[in-house]
Amino acid sequence: MNAENVQVDRVLYSSVVYPHNYGFIPLTLCEDNDTVDVLIIMQGEKDDKIIAVCADDPEYRHYNDIKDLPPHRLAEFRRFFEDYKKNENKEVAVNDFLPASDAFEAIQHSMDLYADYIVETRELEAVVMSDVRK
Repeated sequence: MNAENVQVDRVLYSSVVYPHNYGFIPLTLCEDNDTVDVLIIMQGEKDDKIIAVCADDPEYRHYNDIKDLPPHRLAEFRRFFEDYKKNENKEVAVNDFLPASDAFEAIQHSMDLYADYIVETRELEAVVMSDVRK
């Protein structure tokens, strides 16, 4: 991996750690102008989080929906999201954990937002370039 592909998004200023691997879904865009995070909460602007499992992980590969996870695991997720931005003086409201079907809808919606954003950006770039050429 090239260093140019690595970017620090956030430094956690406490002993809070991500309970599992945390990432994003490429080619998606949420209303907060960021990709859809993988690991579902709302904070001000809608900021979906997708909880996913690795299909190759023997501990989790048999889970198909959030309701299949043990209640303690969900409590860990909830607690993490309640705490992880406290030292940034940001309040986080953790709402319900939604089923996989809602996650797929959120991903599709964010992919549509991303596509619209790309089209709008290219149209704006075309207008700017047209003005520059004049």
